[in-house]
Amino acid sequence: MIPDRRSFDDRPYGDDPEPSDRSPAGPLYVPVRPGPSGCAARLFRTPLGDRTAVGFTTERRLTAALGPGQTWIRLSEPALRALTTPLGVTTVTLDPQFTAPVPLPVTPVTPHFPAVRIA
Repeated sequence: MIPDRRSFDDRPYGDDPEPSDRSPAGPLYVPVRPGPSGCAARLFRTPLGDRTAVGFTTERRLTAALGPGQTWIRLSEPALRALTTPLGVTTVTLDPQFTAPVPLPVTPVTPHFPAVRIA
């Protein structure tokens, strides 16, 4: 068998070994939460605090990062961007490995001081 000898012009991205516009093959597993009209894509924060949409390439990766109870839908990357761009979210993070748990509500602590009698 003769090896494939395509020229750079035949490659999908020319001679760029790491094209900037790469998309994963197939739809992503996108975490969602209940919303007023069905479900809404969950948005997350990057380590620097910017908002980002998140997609996973496999259900296993989503479950490893967010737990087995996380609901999800399948969306292509362009569809996910179309949903989040109007919200000002222009970044899509693929397969994040580290996530922080959802913060729990904080119950305010009221200090208990004994009553002081002023005469």
